[in-house]
Amino acid sequence: MRRIIHLFLPAERPGPIAKTMQTPAANRYVPPPQTPQSAGAASLGLPSRRKFVGQLAAIASAAVALPVAGCIDPPGASGAVDLVWGRRGLSEGRFQKPRAIAIDAEDQLYIVDTTGRIQVFSADGEYLRGWKTPDATNGRPTGLQVDDASRRLLVADTHYFQLLSYSLDGDLIESETLGGTQGTGPGEFSFITDAVRDSAGNYYTGEYSDIDRIQKFSPAGEFLMQWGSTGSEPGQFVRPQSLAIDRRDHLWVADSCNHRIQVFETSGPEPTLVRAWGEFGHQPGQLYYPYGITLGEESDCIYVCEYGNDRIQKFDLDGRSLEVWGRSGHAEGELFQPWGVVRDSRGRLHVLDSNNNRVQRVWL
Repeated sequence: MRRIIHLFLPAERPGPIAKTMQTPAANRYVPPPQTPQSAGAASLGLPSRRKFVGQLAAIASAAVALPVAGCIDPPGASGAVDLVWGRRGLSEGRFQKPRAIAIDAEDQLYIVDTTGRIQVFSADGEYLRGWKTPDATNGRPTGLQVDDASRRLLVADTHYFQLLSYSLDGDLIESETLGGTQGTGPGEFSFITDAVRDSAGNYYTGEYSDIDRIQKFSPAGEFLMQWGSTGSEPGQFVRPQSLAIDRRDHLWVADSCNHRIQVFETSGPEPTLVRAWGEFGHQPGQLYYPYGITLGEESDCIYVCEYGNDRIQKFDLDGRSLEVWGRSGHAEGELFQPWGVVRDSRGRLHVLDSNNNRVQRVWL
């Protein structure tokens, strides 16, 4: 059975989508004014016609979901947005271009923005607590991951060349900091993008700029191995922006500027490339700056957040596109340069709609 997610043109857009929860007024989304600046290209020097191309692609690629064994359909209506929250600002619960999102076992959301502050919210957008990283003068973190086994929040402190470790209440565990020295040697970092831990507690980190690579560290933080270099050949990277670990301890890498996904088996003395898929483009199955990835509950599928195409794609493990959600814009169900996506215990996706300064919750 084929399922279509309708993407409405402006002339036929329906009224407001019904919410299942009432968002606190302070965090309720307020659409930004339509100005040439807000509609134009932003960071990474994307061409000004990107939005036009992205809109055409979104309209042309209304998502078709194909039945695939092992890939579980969500209990909610696929493609349905049931909550939009967040707005621009500096007060508690507001955002200044949020850059990364993570989720814990209790479905609490951790979000860092360009002020260097980390804010924690309930799954319904209620502000719970927050804190700031030690310094954000040089730049802000671009990667967050919750390690449920150790109950730690891993923060890729990108412009300070280090991985910070916090308790989920916001206490910095200085003894667990990795790196802190800029360089390309073992245990040193260029611009660190993300970090994850496997079932044995080993750390994996991604980085770019002076070197594009993955490093592996022991649970005690000792350097174990590294792989990758700058390039487009299998096993090479150009900005490995987001990482994920599946149930088999395979490492998934969003090789962002190569517009692809690479998967590695890392239990041996050297990593082995398991699979790689993806190519630049705007059609279903193609990618344009994949900045965030998250795996399905049983590691049976993967959701990819595309910064360049303003959309989320759901893939099977071999890279076949199953569904596409989102298009360029500021209304509900539309995205403006999203940076991340996480999946909660109920199967809902929380999409970090970065340049709209908000979060959208959707079934997919």
